[in-house]
Amino acid sequence: MTNTQASASNDRFERGLELLRQVGGQERPAVLDSLADIAPDLGRLTVEFGYGDILSRPGLTLRQRQLATVSALAVMGNAAPQLRFHIDGALNVGCTREEIVETLIHVSVYAGFPAALNGLGAAREVFEARTDLPAPAEPAPAPTGDRFERGSAKLAEIDGHVGEQVIASLRDIAPDLGRYIIEYSFGDVYSRPGLDLKTREMVTVAMCTALGTVAPQLGVHIHGLLNVGGTETEVVEIITQMAGYAGFPAALNAITVARNVFAERARH
Repeated sequence: MTNTQASASNDRFERGLELLRQVGGQERPAVLDSLADIAPDLGRLTVEFGYGDILSRPGLTLRQRQLATVSALAVMGNAAPQLRFHIDGALNVGCTREEIVETLIHVSVYAGFPAALNGLGAAREVFEARTDLPAPAEPAPAPTGDRFERGSAKLAEIDGHVGEQVIASLRDIAPDLGRYIIEYSFGDVYSRPGLDLKTREMVTVAMCTALGTVAPQLGVHIHGLLNVGGTETEVVEIITQMAGYAGFPAALNAITVARNVFAERARH
């Protein structure tokens, strides 16, 4: 390694270390010591790449990045220690207990109730270990009115004709599934007040990218994020961040979906 390469690597490490301290709330991040005896280079790469390269990028706020990470880890369901770390990190960068809980309730739509329940179990452990959190806010009143009508209006607001096409495609084989999507996903969950629609669509893009098996639905929600005020830059940033949590293949596949969505919108 040349002196220039060594200097660049050191800069990345120091930048990443500073950001990891901010997220993790510790002067000496545990990832370095926990890997020191078996894979110290992986600890260094985690700091340099995960934090020095990706999370330090300017396209998203740290609050947005942490909620995206929490949602992705919850839907994958295979990294409980890292989920707890990033729930704690979300609190450290300004997310509220209520926003984290709302994100994990949102997970139920895309990965099912077991993933959401396990995520909330991890959140409970983190919340109980913190002595600096304010008392939980009073629960917001449940949405009122007809669930189907409320969900239909929310679906139209977010996904427009793309979402309507998904529901229409189910009428000949599983109309009840289409109704459940409207009533539960949009009438019950998306209509809750705990997260704004842009944040909901951001975490949905992160979840669909991390799942890696839902390209059509990812396309719908990239459209949805753009429809509620997100930008193409934010879409790309969320997907790029997922390379660190779901792997490069998942991120590459998601970028292909995003490219197609951007091209389609440019034609109209």
